[in-house]
Amino acid sequence: MRASNLGNYYEDFKVGETIEHSLSKTIFESDNNFFSLLTMNHHPVHLNLEHCAEHQYKQILVVGTLVFSLVVGMTVPDISGKAIANLEYESVKHLGPVFINDTIYAKTEVLDKWETSGKDRGVIYVETIAYNQNRDKVLSFRRKVLIPKK
Repeated sequence: MRASNLGNYYEDFKVGETIEHSLSKTIFESDNNFFSLLTMNHHPVHLNLEHCAEHQYKQILVVGTLVFSLVVGMTVPDISGKAIANLEYESVKHLGPVFINDTIYAKTEVLDKWETSGKDRGVIYVETIAYNQNRDKVLSFRRKVLIPKK
């Protein structure tokens, strides 16, 4: 399958294939601050250096749902750019900490696919794994996406 700025059709997805997403993102302090404010997550582990100095990592942790949202967005050009709908997210796992200035990358494996009763579409079932600049896994999730046929 080839990456596309507009996504892919159902027929383009092959079970067992792994897609290395070309998009990546360094998470800046401003990203974490804006997301914390927007989502009303004011936990000091995400916003307060003095609080963090007394805890396990000794530095600010990026909000987990920011990492999740970012990684979903990074997959859009390859996975859901042509989607009719995202049907389900499941098994969201935070596998490791993400810190300010970490760069996030992602890859997705096509686990399964099946046709629906509508002849012009099908469902793909994928698992995405996100990792940082050190290749440490930081997040994984599975989802089902309704994709049009060509």
